[in-house]
Amino acid sequence: MQRFEVIKKLSSKDILLRYILIAILATAINIAIQIIFLRVYHGENALILSVLCATAIGLFLRYELDKKYIFNAQHKNMRSDVRKFLLYSSMGIFSTAIFWLTEWAFHIIFASNLMRYVGAGIGLSTGYYVKYHLDKKFVFNNSISV
Repeated sequence: MQRFEVIKKLSSKDILLRYILIAILATAINIAIQIIFLRVYHGENALILSVLCATAIGLFLRYELDKKYIFNAQHKNMRSDVRKFLLYSSMGIFSTAIFWLTEWAFHIIFASNLMRYVGAGIGLSTGYYVKYHLDKKFVFNNSISV
């Protein structure tokens, strides 16, 4: 069995700063993908598809950034990385629910694209906070053999 190895212990301050920067970057990319998608596609379920597309791209981006810059984890082989990604993704169910529910609530309450994006930012920020703690405990804790 392979394990992810932590190569350097980061201070809490370093982790917080990195996490905030990555969250801001990922949030901006998520919202940009939604905007671009909605400018290109105007068909049925455009809004839902834009959110799904941005979420999928964001998942891969966040995994790689969190793995490298937050948890300093390296994988030994593709199989262990795929397993770790699947575990990471399953933890994302909770943060994604927070994000989507907040974005949709703002969309319904305010009926405005600007406020929907504000809701997305709030939902993503809250979701990232929850996700960090789930990932730290269950995904990148070095006690789970994969």
